Amino acid sequence: MLEISNWGLIVELFREPNIDFLSKKWYFLAFSLIFSVAGVLSMLFWHGIPLGVDFRGGTLVYVKFSHPPDDNAIRAAMDRANLKNAKIQRYGTNNEVLIDLDIRETSEQALDQGKSKIINALETSAPAGKQDLNNSSSLSIQNYLLDKDPLRAGTDANQRYTAAAQAVVNCRAKTKGGVLSSFDEMKGAVDPSVVTALQDGYFLSDFGVRNVEIVGPQVGSQLQTQAKLAVLYSLAGMLVYLAFRFEWIYGVAAVVTVFHDTLITVGAFSLTNKEISLTVIAAILTLIGYSNNDTIVIFDRIRENLKLMRRESLAEIVNKSINQTLSRTILTAGLTFLTVLALYLFGGEVLHGFSFALVIGILIGTYSSIAIAAPILVAYQDWRIAKGKRPQVLVSGKDVRRDKVKVKAKA
Repeated sequence: MLEISNWGLIVELFREPNIDFLSKKWYFLAFSLIFSVAGVLSMLFWHGIPLGVDFRGGTLVYVKFSHPPDDNAIRAAMDRANLKNAKIQRYGTNNEVLIDLDIRETSEQALDQGKSKIINALETSAPAGKQDLNNSSSLSIQNYLLDKDPLRAGTDANQRYTAAAQAVVNCRAKTKGGVLSSFDEMKGAVDPSVVTALQDGYFLSDFGVRNVEIVGPQVGSQLQTQAKLAVLYSLAGMLVYLAFRFEWIYGVAAVVTVFHDTLITVGAFSLTNKEISLTVIAAILTLIGYSNNDTIVIFDRIRENLKLMRRESLAEIVNKSINQTLSRTILTAGLTFLTVLALYLFGGEVLHGFSFALVIGILIGTYSSIAIAAPILVAYQDWRIAKGKRPQVLVSGKDVRRDKVKVKAKA
C-alpha cells in the first residue's frame, strides 16, 4: 500500500499543471542557440568532429598489464617512441588498455609493425640478449626450445617442443589472463627443464599485447558514408510518416527538432573531445527515435484538442496539450535517463561514448519536444496570419471528413 501511495503521490505532483511554456519560447531559443553555436564553433575551429578509428581508420592494439597501469607513463612511453597521435583508453578490467595508433595500412606487415612499436615503446628496461616471453609467439618459443633442446628429445623433438611451446602460450593466455608474472607460474604446465631453459633466454615484461586490429582508410570512409545515410534516411522517413499521419508542418517541426537534438549531441562530443564511433551513431539513431516518440505524443494530443477546443487559440491549445502530457513525459524520460546514467557511470569505458550520447540525447530530446517542436506549429500559424493568409487548421482533412460523417450518421 505504501508503494502504491508513493507512486500516486509522484503522479499527483504533475497532475493538471498549468505552465505557460510558449511565453518562455525566447528563453528556450537562447538556450538552444548557445549550445548549438558552441558545438558548431567547436566542430569548425577547435576539436573538429573527433572521429573514432571506425571512421578515420587506424590500428587498435589491446594490451593487458600485470598491474593497474599508469596512463601518464604509457603516454610518456608513446611520446618517446614518436607515436604522437596515440590514444589511450581503458577497457575491461583495470589492467587492460586499448591503444589507438594512426597506422592505416591493411597488411600483415602493418599488424606486426603496430604490435612491435607498442612493445618497443613499453619495454623500457629489457635485459640485453633476452626476448620477452609475454609477447613471444608459440612458433618463436618452439624454435628457441628446438635450438636449446632441454629435454634431449631426439627424433620426436619437433613434436614435443611444439606441444611445450603451446602449453606455455596456453598457460599465459588462459590461466594467467595474458600476462605471466613469474616463471614459477609455468610449473606443472611444462617440464621443469623447459622452464629453466626459458629463463636463460627470456625475461617477463609486465604487459602482454593481446590483439591487434586494423581499420583501413577505405573501410573508414565507407562507414562514414553509411552512417550519414542512416541518419538522413531516418530523418526523411520521419518527415514522410508525420506528413502522412498528421500534416506536412508536423513533419517539418519533428525533423527540425531532431536535427536540433543531433546537432547539440554531436557538438557535445566535439566540446568534450570524445570520439564518435559506430556505437555512438547507433545511440544517435536511438535518440532520434526517442525524441520523435515524445514529439508524436504531444502532436497527437494537439490534434485531439483541436477538435475539442475549436474556439481556443492555437497557442492555448498547444500549451494545454503540453501540460496534459507533461506527467507522462517526465516519468518516462526520468526513468529512461536514470537507466542510461547508470550505464554511463558503471558500464565501462567501451560503452562510455554510447551511454554519453544517450544521456545528452535524452535530456535534449525531452526538452526539445516541449520547447522546440510544438512552438514551431504556433510560429508557422502566426507567420500565416502575419502574411494575411487564412489560419490553417492543423487537423488532417481525413480526420475532419470522418468527424462530419459521424455527425451525419447521428442525425
